[in-house]
This record gives sequence, C-alpha cells and structure tokens, in this order.
Amino acid sequence: MAATDALLPHVALRQLKLFFALSRTPHGVLDIATPAVAALLWYGSLPPLGIILLGLITAFAGYTAVYALNDLVDHRVDRKKWAGGGFKETKNYLDAVLIRHPVACGLLTFKEGLWWTAGWALLALAGAYLLNPVCVLIFLIVCLLETIYCLLWKTSALRVFISGAVKTGGGVAAVFAVDPTPSSPFLALFFFWLFFWEIGGQNIPADWTDIAEDRLLQAKTIPLQLGPGRTTWMIVSSLIVAMALNAALLSLSHLETKLPAMVAAACAGLYLLLIPAYRLFKAQEKSRAAILFNKASYYPPAMLVIVGFATLI
Repeated sequence: MAATDALLPHVALRQLKLFFALSRTPHGVLDIATPAVAALLWYGSLPPLGIILLGLITAFAGYTAVYALNDLVDHRVDRKKWAGGGFKETKNYLDAVLIRHPVACGLLTFKEGLWWTAGWALLALAGAYLLNPVCVLIFLIVCLLETIYCLLWKTSALRVFISGAVKTGGGVAAVFAVDPTPSSPFLALFFFWLFFWEIGGQNIPADWTDIAEDRLLQAKTIPLQLGPGRTTWMIVSSLIVAMALNAALLSLSHLETKLPAMVAAACAGLYLLLIPAYRLFKAQEKSRAAILFNKASYYPPAMLVIVGFATLI
C-alpha cells in the first residue's frame, strides 16, 4: 500500500504532463508575451495590478484552450501521421519539448482532452468577460477560426492566412482589456505585424517540418503547393514586412522612449527572424525550418523585454 501511495504523485505528474503536451504549454507560455506586449505598447506604462494578474490568468487559459482545440480537431489526421511513422524527428523542435499530439498517440482519450479544453476555455471566457466583454467575442472568433483552419488541412493552402489571424487574437484582446476605445490604426498595425510574423516565422516553417507526412496524406500546405524555393521567398518576404510593421507600430505606440526600443527590436528581429530565414533560404532543409520556428517563437518574449524596459525608463 505504501509503495502504491508513493507512486500516485508520479502518475499524476505524468498525466498532467500529457495534458500540458496537448496544449503545447512550453510554446503557449512564450505566446503569453504577445498580449503583454500589446497592452504595454498601447497603455504606455504598467496597467493596474489587478488587470495584469487577471490578464495573465486569462491569457494562459486562452492559449491553453486554443492549442488543445487544435489537437482535438486534428486528432484523426495526426493519428494517421503517427501510424505512418510521423513525429519521430522532433528532437530539436519546440512543440515536441513534451510529446506531440498525445490524443492522436493514444496517451490521452478524446474525452479527457475535451474536458481539459472546455475547462480552460470556460476560465478564459470568465476572465475575458471581467476584462472587457469585447474580449469574449474575440476569443470565440479565435476558436471558430482555429477550427476552420484545422478542417481546411486537405482543402486549401490558403488556410495559412487564417492561422495568421488567429495568432493576433490574444494581443488585440489585450489592447481592449486596457482601453475600451483603442486607436484603429494601432490595432491594424498590431494585427498585421503579428499576422506576417506568424506566417513567416511559425506556420509555414511548422508545415515544412511535417512535409513528408503531409505529402503522404495529400495535405494542402504552402511548402507542398509552392515548393522549397517559392516557400522560402514567402517566408523571407513575410518576415521583412513584419519587421517594417513593427517599426511603424513602435512609432505609433504610447512609449515615451521609442528610438532605443526600435533599434533593439530591429536587432531582435534580425537575430531571431531574418538570419534563420536567410539560412533556410540558402539550405532549404527541414532542420533549418525547425530552427527558424524555434527562434521565431522567442520573438514575442524578446519584444516583451524590450517594450517592458522602454516602459520603465
């Protein structure tokens, strides 16, 4: 009995890791930087402590729910990929820090994943309502778009643009959380900044890492539809646009010290986005796509450090 009791915490921890793997929590934690950056850029200083704490809880719940929703909608497709030997070469891939697609791999049941997703979604909805009811609408739209994105996997490579829109949701909601009437030009710049970062630094590189499995299952993705050459041109172009929009966004923000932030942001974009994208352009290898994806994932946290420092000085 004592031995069994000693094993219980380990079993519970292992189960919790599977749930966090379903939600790609290591990546989701990095994504929480995005709404924080948005709030700081528009507010120009630290929001009240209550909004910060509620915002962090809501953002974590929202990203946890949406990433899990992605895996649930895609679980049949991912199961075919797994059965065909997919997801094996993921040693240096951020989204495989835990385990990829635990429902598809049979480590969690669909029902368990559904309860997990619903619980975090309800928490996100409650927090969003307390911050600003507009945030509830944004969260629901993001969930709908994420579902559509998954369902278009074998239909159209243009779903990449839906992914770009989905990634902007947390940041746009954060702006409304600190100001119910934000500037439309600021929101537009913020939207398209994240939109092009997601396309060039996240979605297309991620699809490149799954290109072998996607080809076998006749998926419609940008790497498969355009080929390596045109795909890398699209990646580099998107990231250049993202960096240009970032400079415009910083100039329109309420930060008092804008020039140092713009210089630091340009350096971060060069190191985390453009250099890895150029190396992918030259090599056109799957491993380079994974490196770009990983480094681009740290771009929002890097921007949070830059914007946070600019806010405090």
